[in-house]
Amino acid sequence: MRSDLIKKGIEKAPHRSLLRALGVSDDEMRRPFVGVANSVNEIVPGHIHLQAIADAVKAGVRSAGGTPFEFSTIGVCDGIAMNHPGMKYSLASREIIADSVEVMAMAHAFDALVLISSCDKVTPGMLLAMARLNLPSIIVTGGAMLPGDWQGKKLDVIDMFEAVGAVKSGKITKDELYQMEAQACPGCGSCAGMFTANSMACVAEALGVALPGNGTIPAVHADRIRLAKAAGAQAMYLLKKGITPQKILTEKAFENALALDMALGCSTNTVLHLLALAQECGANITLKTIDRLSRRTPNLCHIRPAGEHYVVDLHEAGGVQAVLKELSKGKLLNEKEITVTGKSIGKNLKFSGDADGKVIRPIGKPYSKTGGLTVLFGNLAPEGAVVKSMAVAPSMMRSRGRARVFNSEEAACVAILSGKIRAGDCIVIRYEGPKGGPGMREMLSPTAAVVGMGLGEKVSLVTDGRFSGGTRGAAVGHVSPEAMAGGTIALVKDGDFISIDILRKTITLEVEDKELRLRAKKLKTPPPKITTGCLARYAAAVSSASEGAVLGKI
Repeated sequence: MRSDLIKKGIEKAPHRSLLRALGVSDDEMRRPFVGVANSVNEIVPGHIHLQAIADAVKAGVRSAGGTPFEFSTIGVCDGIAMNHPGMKYSLASREIIADSVEVMAMAHAFDALVLISSCDKVTPGMLLAMARLNLPSIIVTGGAMLPGDWQGKKLDVIDMFEAVGAVKSGKITKDELYQMEAQACPGCGSCAGMFTANSMACVAEALGVALPGNGTIPAVHADRIRLAKAAGAQAMYLLKKGITPQKILTEKAFENALALDMALGCSTNTVLHLLALAQECGANITLKTIDRLSRRTPNLCHIRPAGEHYVVDLHEAGGVQAVLKELSKGKLLNEKEITVTGKSIGKNLKFSGDADGKVIRPIGKPYSKTGGLTVLFGNLAPEGAVVKSMAVAPSMMRSRGRARVFNSEEAACVAILSGKIRAGDCIVIRYEGPKGGPGMREMLSPTAAVVGMGLGEKVSLVTDGRFSGGTRGAAVGHVSPEAMAGGTIALVKDGDFISIDILRKTITLEVEDKELRLRAKKLKTPPPKITTGCLARYAAAVSSASEGAVLGKI
């Protein structure tokens, strides 16, 4: 056992004495040591209940003959961090989480790991650590929040972001805003739609690193506790069988995850995280891979923000396994890939029900023949850009707009909420990429404000930043190269026309090459916005969004 490094032999007597200080018994000392990484905290709704999940995980480890040791990681609530400098720290936290798990696992010689996460960057960070360490590992997430209810209408936190614009435009009163605010988020869990946290929980299930049910069991259901107990016990099974993440996270497993992503219409952030995870695994997954899979994979679900269904509805309709089963019917699944159950993903599906036909459409009657995410290329984004196409109104699948250029999210929000944006405009928000932000902030506030102001089907938005999974509308993010790296988006001027054709997968700045070359010669890159601390180090080392916004390898 790897833990023998800290507990076997006379020379490890000092180590054992320290372990005994924890109350570790002789019997517990002989058992495998299982690290339990827990991102519980008291500021994030998706994490507030994770101590109960961890207690269940530890019970599962003990029942299977292991000795669990719990330790902590950080976790950011993107909703609370939104639309102020705090959002700059969200994506960067992914790397800190991965590093912290690596530090704890290596320093304390754990034999296996159970990773407990919930919100947007925490699950990806733990997946990165899982791949990097390659110890027998399993991830279990905290589950989805239930939707709220106001005047007989279901709602969630995205309704609140959009309600800000609705108040500004006089559609609702401040008193109604308060009433909605009190009901939108009824309790613990990751926000109720197919936003980034729930997208990654579902993707982990399709990758094979989480147990069936992980993606959709609500946070408040007892099944979530039973799942956590099972995950703890399964970590011991993985250790016994020598099943490690690198045996699970193959290129074909990534294709399975991306197929599910397209079928569900997941958050655009999954693109960043899967590209980063693929690099950690040495898998050849690029934006072109994602584009190829998007072209062949039908979209089977319209979960919020693309439609009116919530993650709890998806769970009741059969969850991730039922969606994977539909994909298998279309021969769109690599069924032989091993999972943490010890069985192939195809064998796992034998226990799955069929699509209900409403929340999950059958493979022969999809919402669209192509996936819920679309990769765009063109002179404005030579390395690519991403849009959640399933959340775009049909009338905006092709658009041509006058550029309204802003060098920060704050400036764009002021213009939107003060009524300075008009129908036919294309809002350009730049210097918000991985380097320029730094940290590639999510643009939920401006996109929600556009919808709240009644411009959702009249205005497009383009940014080198990124979007919340809750964003809807013709919002194109991850434009690469970013402005701070001298990308074409840095050359856009007010009044230029930008054409977006989601059907043809193109994005074009309608300015001749000669003029763009002249502008490039005159371009002056602004100084870094942050010059100290972790974000300064992050900006100096981070790669393009088209490569997953990972830190450079030494």
